Amino acid sequence: MKEQRVEAVERALSILESFGEDRQRMTLAQLAGETGLYKSTILRLSASLERFGYLSRDESGLYRLGPSVWRLGSIYRRSFDLGERIRPELRFLVEATGETASFYIREASERVCLYRENSRHPIRHHLDEGSRLPLDRGAAAHVLRAYSAGDGVGEDEADRARVRRAGYYLSVGERSPDVSAVAVPLLGSDGRLRGALAVSGLTSRFGAPERSRSVTLLKEVSARLSRLLA
Repeated sequence: MKEQRVEAVERALSILESFGEDRQRMTLAQLAGETGLYKSTILRLSASLERFGYLSRDESGLYRLGPSVWRLGSIYRRSFDLGERIRPELRFLVEATGETASFYIREASERVCLYRENSRHPIRHHLDEGSRLPLDRGAAAHVLRAYSAGDGVGEDEADRARVRRAGYYLSVGERSPDVSAVAVPLLGSDGRLRGALAVSGLTSRFGAPERSRSVTLLKEVSARLSRLLA
């Protein structure tokens, strides 16, 4: 069946997708540069986005994301009914390891950082909740792929089976050359994958002994959460 696409919707979404941590406010010219759309097209689409609260424009004419984006994001996170259980465990992991703790879920060919507790260290591996990352590298990515049904992302079944036998994955410098991470799966009482729990930190500080201890802590947290989910 031929894929159905609505060009106007995709153009409007490309405007929203052009915003990021380093692009929180943009001029019309910057939006045109990011999206490849004509300014006249952006003006027409932005009027509808503003009307529904997905885009805002301040007195200086700069565009930024509107409150409707936050509202939908909050609904999205609440739909998993996990936050109030997972956040305390992430804080526990940060206190126990001194590094950053995260919970990721899989969305098609990407992973989403759904919940995050950053390390207290001034120099740390920082990431914001809601960030979308590739599924082809990083400890959490390997775990999400290993516990998903045939995904076709480029990892054979033997690799996936090795991760499942170990019950965790360790990455050193896969996504960022200075960052190491360990991750374990969070499974529901039915054995279904709910996401991946991870601890990450600068490789210079998060060495082999720290990573090994973090694996043990992550498995303990995963077991606790699995019981709570039951």
